[in-house]
Amino acid sequence: MAKKTKRKAYTSKGGTPSMKRDTVKAMRRDKSEVEKLMNKVEVWARGKRVMVTIPNPNKNETNKRFIRVEGIHSGAFGPWKREDKRQSND
Repeated sequence: MAKKTKRKAYTSKGGTPSMKRDTVKAMRRDKSEVEKLMNKVEVWARGKRVMVTIPNPNKNETNKRFIRVEGIHSGAFGPWKREDKRQSND
């Protein structure tokens, strides 16, 4: 096995981004809530991990009105169950 040489790693100087920050923020604001939710459902249906914000079912926790849960949580996308990737290949 060859011996690895030690050298200092290159550190980026931080350059400028390809788009203005204001433009990126405006594009993000233009998406409607329905469009965001539909994108999450599509990704969830493909078997990816998705986080969704839902009203907290525990009404005693008044300091946490909303909670973030994973898409597999029963309150996230409703009563549907997605096909597991391993089962769909059989």
